[in-house]
Amino acid sequence: MQCIHIVMKMFHDDAMRSFPPFDGLIAFEAALRHASVTRASAELGLTQSAVSHRLRKLEDFVGTPLLIRQPSGLCATPAGIALSNELAGLLDRMADFRALCRAAAPPPALKVGVGAALADYWLVRRLPDFAQAHPGIPVELAVREADAHARSTDLDVAVVWQPAAGLRPTSTQRLLVREHVYPVCHPRLLPGQQPLTDVTRLKSLPLLHKGRIGEDRGVEWSWTSWFERLGLGRPPPAEIRFATIATAIAAALAGNGIVLARSLLVQDALKDGRLVRVLPQSWDLPSSKAQIVRWPAAMAKDPRVMAFVGWILQIPKIPSA
Repeated sequence: MQCIHIVMKMFHDDAMRSFPPFDGLIAFEAALRHASVTRASAELGLTQSAVSHRLRKLEDFVGTPLLIRQPSGLCATPAGIALSNELAGLLDRMADFRALCRAAAPPPALKVGVGAALADYWLVRRLPDFAQAHPGIPVELAVREADAHARSTDLDVAVVWQPAAGLRPTSTQRLLVREHVYPVCHPRLLPGQQPLTDVTRLKSLPLLHKGRIGEDRGVEWSWTSWFERLGLGRPPPAEIRFATIATAIAAALAGNGIVLARSLLVQDALKDGRLVRVLPQSWDLPSSKAQIVRWPAAMAKDPRVMAFVGWILQIPKIPSA
């Protein structure tokens, strides 16, 4: 009997050792998606050293490096690419576990995830309309960074900020809007409150910068790219940078300078006259990312989910006005 116990224990231990460290898989997915251990640690609520430790533990398990550091950030090795391709489907299926339980016994409130900037500058102003149209569906709003909802497992519906390339409607997602990017500012910075006919005047106006130096977020967010398009040479160096679009827009609303903003986020401020366009609409650039409404497959027949999705898709949007 003792021999049998030892054999069974050895078999159990071998089986347990065959599973990859789950915390390492989560750290790997976040680090690759952000191309940064720093931003992955912020999303996961861990220290950078903890994320790095989990990544090393995963690499020890597979026996080969999964990530390499490039000037543009972290990139996957061939082994990392293979793991990422499999991991995407695995995490989606694991997210469905929770959705299956919620579909069987729906909680009272519909949990909706949305990026902080979109919530503050667009959605919260419209939520009372949903409450009026659907008084029996309370909404719990989960506000996080724009891309943190991409693989959230605790949401019934999520509005995610994802690359627009290759986007297509599916049974679990719809395009909300493909935004445009253009400069806006407080009316007092623009005499006459009309777009500049002489674009060279832009050189004398204060500019607000978003993101870290050298961070690649697309040409639409680069003042250097805008100045090149306008034939203005190089822009002046940034004195202040803002980590998020929400704080950059807040600075513009306070009259601190001109910000490159997404159309949906400034739609109401332009309509109310709190912000004005700096350049004619012909200079607008399409964003390389799009707002997507997404929900778990297991929740596709939930009438509350479909009611919210139908409502948010029908809200009038002015992508470039």
